[in-house]
This record gives sequence, structure tokens and C-alpha cells, in this order.
Amino acid sequence: MVAAESVDRVTPASITAAQARAAGYPDVAALLADLRGDQALPLYMIRFRHLDQPDPRDVLAASALTEAEAAAIAARLARMDAASRHGPWTSAFLAQIAARPAVSSVFLAEALGWDRPEFKIHVRRLKALGLTISLDVGYRLSPRGESYLAWSARNPP
Repeated sequence: MVAAESVDRVTPASITAAQARAAGYPDVAALLADLRGDQALPLYMIRFRHLDQPDPRDVLAASALTEAEAAAIAARLARMDAASRHGPWTSAFLAQIAARPAVSSVFLAEALGWDRPEFKIHVRRLKALGLTISLDVGYRLSPRGESYLAWSARNPP
């Protein structure tokens, strides 16, 4: 986890060698050579600070699921389904991730008939509820997500 500490507008000429090294470049020339986009657009330097605390989504994903929380998640997922222009999607996403852990989002999205970028945005919504965990490649259900699926099988809508 990181926190953005500052966002400053800079010019290429104002970038120092120390700032270039802090950004992972050997020198200013290498940093400037890696910049992309229209040179007429503003250039920003963002300073980040490492946070020495766990991601709250990871803490939530590992937490036990009470009956009341499961019911609240079911209600939240129902609202997400009702608001979606794609129609109900949450159960299909959870089932796909449960059945195919560590499979690239390219294949999961394709199997569900979704575009990958939109699929990933929706999976983040499930992650925010503590139901999924992002892997280097693909996703898996969190312990909370597995508990929720078991609860929902016992408590159909």
C-alpha cells in the first residue's frame, strides 16, 4: 500500500538527477526519453510513501463471515445486478472465478462474453466486498468469498 504525498507540476528542465534516480532511472536523460504523449501537455511528479499496513481489502477477505454479513452482501450484490446494463453478473463472475482460479482475465472475460477492461472493473467491485483475491495471473475466491458462496447455496434468493 502506498499514499500519494504530493502532486507537483514540473518541467523537464526542472527534474534533478536525484529525482530521476528516485523514479528508477539512471539519469534525467533516461527519464525524459521514457516520457510519452504530447510534449505540450503538463508534466507532473507524484511522490508516494509506502504504508506499513495491510490492504484493508485483504483483511476483509480473510475475515470470518457472519450470517448478517452474508445477507448484507447478498443484498448488495442484488443491487449491483439490478443496476447493471449487462443484467445480473455477480453470481456468474463468482462462479467463474471459483471454477477457474489463477486463469487470466482475458479468458474469464471471454467465457462470460465481456470485454476485459469492463470485466476487471467489475471484479474490483467484488474485491472491495472481500470476495475475491487478485493473483499475479487471474483471481481466486477469498475465504470470505468461499463462505459467501456456501451461504448463498444454502439461502437461495
